[in-house]
Amino acid sequence: MSVESGGGRAHRGHDDAPAAGRAAAVDGLTRLLAPAVNAAGFDLEEVDVRPAGRRRLVKIVVDADGGVSLDDVALISQTASDLLDGSDVMGAGPYVLEVTSPGVDRPLTEPRHWRRAAGRLVVAPLAEGGQIEGRVVSADDATVVIDVVGQGSGDTKGAKGAKGSKGGPKGAKPGKGAPKTTRRRFDLGELGRGRVQVEFRQAEESRSPAEPE
Repeated sequence: MSVESGGGRAHRGHDDAPAAGRAAAVDGLTRLLAPAVNAAGFDLEEVDVRPAGRRRLVKIVVDADGGVSLDDVALISQTASDLLDGSDVMGAGPYVLEVTSPGVDRPLTEPRHWRRAAGRLVVAPLAEGGQIEGRVVSADDATVVIDVVGQGSGDTKGAKGAKGSKGGPKGAKPGKGAPKTTRRRFDLGELGRGRVQVEFRQAEESRSPAEPE
């Protein structure tokens, strides 16, 4: 979800920004906006500045443990707009401000990313080679617990010292054809940039037994 400040109205900023100027703008915006975003209870995940015709698009990505609503985005958009209007960090040319929440393709690189991915199916490379696929159970500042889908002996390569137990409720038997899972705890250093996988329910799962095909 996203909100564009002022319905696309122009704010102050440079018309053309070379790479060095863009990097300086991103750094200045981050230092300006991060304290206010954090004070409002959110994390400033990303700041980006890109050409958009004769203007520039200033994109701010925010997130929180409980998610980000449209009202939250609108509030942060107004706060950011007020801060930018009172600052010369963007210079004197026009720009458009957009505030949004992270998309599903946002890589999982920080402890908070893994924590917010609890319950989601993810894929992540392993530092010692190979990759794992599984569902995030929980995460803290140092480790991530994942119910790893077992597809072969190499699935959990690199999970040094990981403790495992069969996933699912105690005593529950996996359904026919269901992949086996092993619950493992990984140090964050063992995992590369994880990615949430988009899941789709098959039509058969939502169809009533009495409903004809």
